Amino acid sequence: MSKTTRGRASKVDLLPADIKTRLAMMLRDKQYSQTQILAEINDLIRECGLDERYCLSKTGLNRYANKMEKFGEKIRQSREIAEIWTKQLGETPQSDIGKLLMEAVKTMAFELTLNADEKGIKDPKFLNQLALISQRIEMAQSMNYERERKIRKEVAQQVAETAEKVVTQAGLSKAAVAQLKAEILGIA
Repeated sequence: MSKTTRGRASKVDLLPADIKTRLAMMLRDKQYSQTQILAEINDLIRECGLDERYCLSKTGLNRYANKMEKFGEKIRQSREIAEIWTKQLGETPQSDIGKLLMEAVKTMAFELTLNADEKGIKDPKFLNQLALISQRIEMAQSMNYERERKIRKEVAQQVAETAEKVVTQAGLSKAAVAQLKAEILGIA
C-alpha cells in the first residue's frame, strides 16, 4: 500500500539553483559514483553557508538519482518512438515531433470520447475541454501547414532567381528564362 504525502519538498528541491544544476550534471556524467557526488554536493552546501540539515543523505541522493534516471529514460523512449515513426512517415526533422504529438493527442482525445460514453461521463467541463483540445489541434495543424507552405514558396523563389541568373548568363532568351522561372514557381 502506498503512503500518501502532502507533497513536502525534498532536500534536493530546497537546494540553490547552482547546486541543483551541478548535481544534475554530475548525475548525467557517468564518471562519478554516488559517493563522490554526495561528498561534492554536501561540500558545496556547506561552502554556501547552508545549515547542515540541508546536506543530502545517501538514500535521499539515491532516491533523487533513480527519479531522474526514470525521467531520463522516458525522454529517451519518447525520442526513439518519435524517430521511428517519423522515419516511417517520411517527415522532415524540423516538424516531426510536433506532428507526431498532434497525432498522439488526437488519438487520445478520440479514445477519451469513446471511453467517456462507456463510463457515462456527461460532464460539461469534460466536453468543453475536449472541444478546446480539438480546436487547438486544428489551429496548430493549420499554422504548421501555412508555415510549411511559406517555406516552400520562399525556397522555390530562391531557386527560380538563381536559375534565372544562371540561364541568363548562359545566353538563353528572355522567353526561355521566363518559362523556366514560371515552371519552377508552379505558375506555368
